[in-house]
This record gives sequence, C-alpha cells and structure tokens, in this order.
Amino acid sequence: GVEMIMPGDNAELDVELITPIAMDQGLRFAIREGGRTVGAGVVAKIIE
Repeated sequence: GVEMIMPGDNAELDVELITPIAMDQGLRFAIREGGRTVGAGVVAKIIE
C-alpha cells in the first residue's frame, strides 16, 4: 500500500463514512484535518 500521497499525485481510495450522508457520483469533496484541507477529490462510484 501507499503510505503518503504528495501534492500533484493522484490516488484511488475506498472510503467508509462514520456518519451517513447523501452522495452522488461526480460530487466534489474535501478532506480536512485540523482545520486545513489536506485533500480533495470527486466521487467516481458509489458502492453500497
């Protein structure tokens, strides 16, 4: 597995949310940690 992704790199992730929220394919999202945006992306596929 990959330990770190550097700025400009691309990665594919499977994510399980703690709290359910409505999401659609194509939705843009941000990953935040400590008040800073540490990643951003687009939902490519919904897996139920």
